[in-house]
Amino acid sequence: MKSIKQLKGRGLLQKRLLIILTSLVLLVSGFVSGIFFVQRSDADTYQNPQKSRLDQIIAQGKIRVGTTGDYKPFTYWNPTTKQYEGYDIDAAKMLANDLGVKVEFVKTTWSTMMQDLQNNKFDIAMGGITRTLLRQKTANLSDPYIQDGKSPLIRSSDKDKFKTLADIDKPDVKIAVNPGGTNEKFVKENIKNAQIITVQNNLEIPKMVAEGQVDVMITDTTEARYYANQDNRLLAILTENPFNLHENGYLMQRGDLDFQNWINLWMDEMKLHGKFKELEKKWISG
Repeated sequence: MKSIKQLKGRGLLQKRLLIILTSLVLLVSGFVSGIFFVQRSDADTYQNPQKSRLDQIIAQGKIRVGTTGDYKPFTYWNPTTKQYEGYDIDAAKMLANDLGVKVEFVKTTWSTMMQDLQNNKFDIAMGGITRTLLRQKTANLSDPYIQDGKSPLIRSSDKDKFKTLADIDKPDVKIAVNPGGTNEKFVKENIKNAQIITVQNNLEIPKMVAEGQVDVMITDTTEARYYANQDNRLLAILTENPFNLHENGYLMQRGDLDFQNWINLWMDEMKLHGKFKELEKKWISG
């Protein structure tokens, strides 16, 4: 017969084993439950995604387009007609029509465009917007629709004076820039000696060049050519060999693949059917 001490020892050992087994069961159960919870959560997210801006636009019956209205030939606020006009204004109207909604234009500036987008003041920004890696860090840029580059707009009488960037970057030369965009960025990065004059209204700069208030406007080749065609006092130089190359796109918030994919497919359709070519002929090449 076993002693009472032996029986007590066996009972204590059994209790310890029971505690260990119970702990293991609870641990395994919790782990498995966690897996199922994660899988269920992922499935719920997939089946019930956050409503896309695309759905909201269609439900509301309008798309809000942010635009600066100061960058011919892409976007221009006409004070006479009280309407926006230009290449990308026409494109925005086509976009709205293909969505089956109305378009509402929202005024923004180059300096505030990104913040206005993040503050949900508009759904998409259109109007000669350069695709840059810096902008892509904060927002989403669409596929490109036109290639451009930086070129100088000067007075026709100065055609022999300015032939290179080095000719422009001299202490007695005045360069006017509009703040907040890629024109200002290029000038600040590449001009070290010339005088840089900030002009809030981009539309005023070509006239300032023509009238001799400033000497140079460095802008996109498309804009330089446009103003040179409008005023024989002005000359767009180095347009066939610009200082750099870039492409224009449309600006949207990050994280909405449904909306972004729809915009890019729409742009593919515009290219396929020659609609962007028609806009280019109307607003740029004549």
